[in-house]
Amino acid sequence: MAAPSNAFSLWSQYLAARAAAMTLTCFSVRDNLRTAAAVGRSMYRLDRRHRKRALDNLTAAFPEWSDARREQVALQSFEHFVQLAVEVCHTPRLLHIDTWPRHVRLGNLAPALRLMLQHKPAILLTGHLGNWEVLGYLLATMGFHIEALARPLDNRLINDWLLGIRQKRGLTVLTKFDATARMVQVLADGGVLGFIADQNAGDRGMFVPFFGKLASTYKSIGLLAMNQNVPIICGYAHRIPTHDALGPAFRYELGVADMIQPQDWVDQPDPLYYITARYNRAIEMMVRMRPDQYLWMHRRWKSRPRYERLGKPMPASLRRNLEQLPWMDQAQLDRLCRNPTLTG
Repeated sequence: MAAPSNAFSLWSQYLAARAAAMTLTCFSVRDNLRTAAAVGRSMYRLDRRHRKRALDNLTAAFPEWSDARREQVALQSFEHFVQLAVEVCHTPRLLHIDTWPRHVRLGNLAPALRLMLQHKPAILLTGHLGNWEVLGYLLATMGFHIEALARPLDNRLINDWLLGIRQKRGLTVLTKFDATARMVQVLADGGVLGFIADQNAGDRGMFVPFFGKLASTYKSIGLLAMNQNVPIICGYAHRIPTHDALGPAFRYELGVADMIQPQDWVDQPDPLYYITARYNRAIEMMVRMRPDQYLWMHRRWKSRPRYERLGKPMPASLRRNLEQLPWMDQAQLDRLCRNPTLTG
């Protein structure tokens, strides 16, 4: 009996999603984005758990802000999140080789584009910011060899449908399972590997600074860059705000916050820590540019270092790694070393 019930659940979810997508495409993108923003505002009011998490994260990231400002940015973050779901349905129709200049403005992408035009391998990463799907999708539309790593959805029918949308213009999506050999091959072929790099890595992750608080981060990106000797491009796709009566539009600016070259880390005392900390710093810079477009309900600081959980001082080795970061100053270091379990 379990199998038919499960199959019914899969198909009902899939058909509901397809019906919703079909309905959305009957209206203009501006109408849909305006409606999505209204749905996001309703979610903000009704979803107490995620609203509290977003506000708590904003308090940790921006302690100097007023409560009113944090509440406004949290509300806008919810609006943006629902708008992203709507844009998935419009992206294949709006972004193709002849029309993308109407919807996308290229910022300081020249160094990254120059690298890719030479068919040199690179790692491209971003965070849960702006429209992270557009970043890889557009570069693939422009003819670049892009393969992005993503976790498959639990519903395989919806997963296959969304994969088809993502891959319509040439973007290849790799699942997180058994992808190591393929990732190495992509780089060997001069391609670009894409990652969403601000996910919590659990208690055993590498803890690096992010908005003045240590955040658990996967070591795999840094290790891959070191082993393959390839640069890391830290890019973003920010929604461009509109100021007309027609409401929000499907318009984005693509840019690069940082490019980490192999020569940057070769002389560092701990290259892996340096790389991981530096790209988290780049993601933080992207977020500070458009904090309303970050997924603040995301549990970025869920895992805590072992010493913190045990109520002990920061280990000397971690403090030394922090001190050796070229951009670290005493005020930042003091904030990072403060253990809430010791200071209350």
